This record gives sequence, C-alpha cells and structure tokens, in this order.
Amino acid sequence: MPVKVQVPAVLRPHVGGQKSVEASPGTLRDVIAELVGAYPSLSEHLLGEEGQLHRFVNVYINDEDVRYLEGLDTKLGDGDVLAILPAVAGGSG
Repeated sequence: MPVKVQVPAVLRPHVGGQKSVEASPGTLRDVIAELVGAYPSLSEHLLGEEGQLHRFVNVYINDEDVRYLEGLDTKLGDGDVLAILPAVAGGSG
C-alpha cells in the first residue's frame, strides 16, 4: 500500500492539479526524492540548496510534525499519510 501525499492548493499546479499523489514507503527523504523525480518543479518549493526542507514548509506524517520526529529520516510505512503545508505569511498593513 503506498504512502498518500496530500498536496495543498498552492502546490497542485506542480502535480497536474491533483489533490493527492502516491509514493512508495521509505524515509521522508526517499518519499520527497520520489516526488521531485516525478514532479521536478516541486523541488524549489520543498527543498533548500543543501537538500533540507525549507523552514517555511511544514510536513506532517499522520498528523505529527516531522520536526518532532526524525525529520527527513522519519520512516513512512504502508498507508501513512504525508501532508505538506507551506506556511502562509501575511497580515494587515
């Protein structure tokens, strides 16, 4: 059973408009590499120059923030749900 990756509206143009895509189980690093391989334009929205997650990208595995797990080394198994949530900035001016 694949990992389900929930794609926020702002990133959907980079995955053909899909609300979710699937990836093979593995570490978060593996899953992101698979996604970027399939959808290369995602890379600039997820990863910095050194291959780390951008600080403004929040990633959750089964509703748990990966920053409190093992980061990119967090393992995802069959049926896990990965949610990518870019931070939204703004305010009143």
